[in-house]
Amino acid sequence: MTTRLLASDLDGTLLRRDDQPSPRTLAALRAAEEAGWVVVLATGRPPRFVDPAAASLGVHGLAVCNNGATIYDPVERRIIREVELSLAVALEVVDRLRGVEPDLLFAADWGLELAAEQAWLDTTPWPVPPDTHVGPPEEFLTGPVAKLLANHPTVESDELAHRTRGLLHDLVEVTSSTGSGVIEMTARGVSKGSALARVADDLGIGPAEVVAFGDMPNDTEMLLWAGLGVAMGNAHPAVKAAADEVTATNDEDGVALVVERLLAEARIGVFPDNL
Repeated sequence: MTTRLLASDLDGTLLRRDDQPSPRTLAALRAAEEAGWVVVLATGRPPRFVDPAAASLGVHGLAVCNNGATIYDPVERRIIREVELSLAVALEVVDRLRGVEPDLLFAADWGLELAAEQAWLDTTPWPVPPDTHVGPPEEFLTGPVAKLLANHPTVESDELAHRTRGLLHDLVEVTSSTGSGVIEMTARGVSKGSALARVADDLGIGPAEVVAFGDMPNDTEMLLWAGLGVAMGNAHPAVKAAADEVTATNDEDGVALVVERLLAEARIGVFPDNL
């Protein structure tokens, strides 16, 4: 394949378990951009958590955030496009979920904003912005949102997604990016794959010219859309099953290994085994 665009998830993919990229990964991304590839970050993270990762990676392309609901420019720090859940749909999702899973806690992202229940904020590992909207969802949901999240204290993400996907199929897309009991919901038809397709189309790039990397269920549509979909060695079994190939883990420079190979095959450059 002739590669023109590289799309990659962040956590568990480009970033190691210490939340940092390796020197080899940085070198591979730099070489890809020097070869003329567009590098797109594609993540479940909202934009406010993409800025530090984009800076550490040194890439200059757009970022697909909120599992495809938001297209963001981390260089200019502005939102390009956001596909939202309407207030009515978000409230209906909460009502249906409350009816079957009363222990759920809710949060929502839109723009650069965060809203969440206090019990959610008490347990989140992510920094909490000082202007976070706090309260029950019936209060903090006052307008459209990009992504609605629900967290169960005792049920893992796969099981929770299985329990709720049928219940919500007419309202939202349900996916997950962790195993910690969180499911993530966006508007119907919205995924990393749909957003990446839009970014690529705007650049005149087709799926056959795209290589994509990921490790969790929210990466599946992106890997299926790309001409070459690559699952990490540490990926969820469903992601490995959907991928064209499986590389090494995120702690073993799995992305860099594939990028180096593709660059070498294109006779653009050959990398040493280790940096």
